[in-house]
Amino acid sequence: MKITKRQKTWANLDRNKVYSVADAIDALREYSSKKFDESLEVAVRLGIDITKADQNIRGMLSLPNGTGKTVRVAVFTVNSADEAKKAGADVVGGEDLIDRVAGGEINFDRVIATPDMMPKMSKIARVLGPKGLMPNPKLGTVTNNVADAVATAKAGQIEYRAEKNGIIHAAVGKMSFPTEKLVENVNALIDQLKKVKPASAKGQYILAVAVATTQGPGLKVDAK
Repeated sequence: MKITKRQKTWANLDRNKVYSVADAIDALREYSSKKFDESLEVAVRLGIDITKADQNIRGMLSLPNGTGKTVRVAVFTVNSADEAKKAGADVVGGEDLIDRVAGGEINFDRVIATPDMMPKMSKIARVLGPKGLMPNPKLGTVTNNVADAVATAKAGQIEYRAEKNGIIHAAVGKMSFPTEKLVENVNALIDQLKKVKPASAKGQYILAVAVATTQGPGLKVDAK
């Protein structure tokens, strides 16, 4: 595989060093893309067993400084359509929207549905599920209060979910953000993960933390 000029410059980074979150972000700035605004990605490895139902961590978090991304929100509803539109939803519909999605039309990043729509949405569960878009009551995306749900999604809410080996990946802001705002977002994620620590998880819980830009190298940061 051909090594790019940008990748060659990464050799100047100490990849074995354990940085503070702020120092890691500042170190990555020098190597971030000048062509587009990369995201800051965080990876947290937890001491959990995701094969156990009570340790399969998943939830939503509103970052204090948002993500910097434009989030397109779809709301599946009939009775709350006007409310959803006034709240800023990008796509609103009932069974007509279900049919469009079944036909391959997916032009949104987050899905919210009112409870009465959920039985009908089984038709597109195989379409939305693999993309992580299927509404879930535990995540607050199945609700009658669509206005608040839309506003929260638009304001910079992220989903966190334990993947293979108990690793959580999340984008927590843009590299154009001031370092202190990115640090606040990283800390908010870590604090949230501590709050949802499963009671059955034994031993060390947060095993490792690393940060990276969208197309850049990863740097270890102090898990404490």
